[in-house]
Amino acid sequence: MQRQRKLLLLSLFSSFLVILNGFFQWSIVEIITPFLMFPFWLVLFVFFIVITVLAIVQLFKYKNWKPFVIQAVTIIILFYFPFTQTMLDLDFKMHKSEREEVVDKVVSGKYKYSVPDSPSLIHLPKQYTHLSKGGGDVIAVKTGDSFTILFFTFRGILDSLTGFVYSPNDQKPLKTVFDGDFKEIKKLDKHWYFVGSY
Repeated sequence: MQRQRKLLLLSLFSSFLVILNGFFQWSIVEIITPFLMFPFWLVLFVFFIVITVLAIVQLFKYKNWKPFVIQAVTIIILFYFPFTQTMLDLDFKMHKSEREEVVDKVVSGKYKYSVPDSPSLIHLPKQYTHLSKGGGDVIAVKTGDSFTILFFTFRGILDSLTGFVYSPNDQKPLKTVFDGDFKEIKKLDKHWYFVGSY
């Protein structure tokens, strides 16, 4: 009985960790960098798989079905729940007004290009760095008197990136506007698009 209770607790714990990772994986990437994500995922999912195998063994050996049901439900959630999309939608809605404040300050000239090696980058002040992942920088491309501005949601390696784009004329941003070949461009709201280059 003690062993069965222990497996139930381990099953709950492993499922909780996997679901938590689903919601916060991009924040974790921000903290530990993309290079350490693979070992992190390896440890996490090997642990989950081992508990799942033990749950299957206990199901057949002792008719202890609770750990198996927990693992099975977690697997279904992993495959069918849109973790990334949910978190992106939440991020966009929660921080839209703050991002618009940044846009106003870039357009008015209060925020200027500030990264010497990258002439289109603006490093945001501390109170706004959470609006753009990977260091708190935005890319601002000036065309005439208007700016197209990219806030990173994932600032990956080489050309891999995702982000929210402010488009001053409410036109779909060109695929090459930020020197990236966007594979995904989706309208979120007036003047706002989600872009992804993978």
